[in-house]
Amino acid sequence: MRLLVFAPNWLGDAVMALPAIADVRQHMADATIDVAARPSIAPLFAMVPFVNHVIAIEKPDRSVDHIRRAHYQAALLLPNSFNTARLAWRAGIPERWGYRTDFRSLLLTRGVWAPTRLHQTEYYRHLVRTLGLGGTTVIEPSLALTDSQREAGAAMLSEQGWDGRVPLVAVAPGAAFGGAKRWPVHSFAAVIDGLAADGVRAVLIGAAADRAAATEVLLATTASHVPLNLVGRTDLPTLAGVLAQCRALLTNDSGAMHFAAALGLPIVVMFGPTRERETHPIGDRHAVLTSRVWCRPCMLRECPLTHRCMTGIGVDGVLAATRARL
Repeated sequence: MRLLVFAPNWLGDAVMALPAIADVRQHMADATIDVAARPSIAPLFAMVPFVNHVIAIEKPDRSVDHIRRAHYQAALLLPNSFNTARLAWRAGIPERWGYRTDFRSLLLTRGVWAPTRLHQTEYYRHLVRTLGLGGTTVIEPSLALTDSQREAGAAMLSEQGWDGRVPLVAVAPGAAFGGAKRWPVHSFAAVIDGLAADGVRAVLIGAAADRAAATEVLLATTASHVPLNLVGRTDLPTLAGVLAQCRALLTNDSGAMHFAAALGLPIVVMFGPTRERETHPIGDRHAVLTSRVWCRPCMLRECPLTHRCMTGIGVDGVLAATRARL
């Protein structure tokens, strides 16, 4: 069997899909399992030992012939989009499996009705179980690093002034899809200052879009050891190497949260407008912090009220949760 798995389009979703892909590998031990993913996500699957090859799809129309030449017998469509099913159909893959969403049922050879209110990891596992490919064992998302990736991360930290001895905590102050998901900048800065008093240095991480949030945090901190700032400077493999040198991650609900958890880091995460029951990091090492207000989870990108779902999460609680995971 030659199977092509179309990966979710966002980092967090791609990480949460790993247990479902692991289920498929357990069921199809001798199959060739390749993954097709956006170029920004493709390096993630190079860190997954049970994936054979990774295909980066930048422009779907230009990928059809390449996929067709690989002669896949089946496609597992994890994104819910019509275009993903259309690409698999145009590439001549005879078996196309996925959820019956986005008016694409006619393009599927095996369709499954999508469930609601499941954790995203279970959402993907439900699909493969219903297709007869899944298992029942609880599998946490997991990534494997090479020595060269670890060394690259350590080298980047050294270039920024890390001496290799001071304990590090990664801090991701940004979040995609609007400001409602972001814990206040001054609160992040207060936790960083508290950790600095313990001899722990912060490393700011994130995508290029998070640079403004990182700059605000840097301006708000008063610690003598200024946080290292790697926001917008790392690709996924290098970020993995950086995180391998850290003891924990402090973050908003973000893709970095799931990525770091899959690398084995304890996570301290503040959830505001989003549903922690559906997207919390998998595992028992993590702290998920919320503020009990009547309006959450609203799933809005920007708060039209007082943003109490995030401002109500206190610095002292976050600092204590982070210290407990060092």
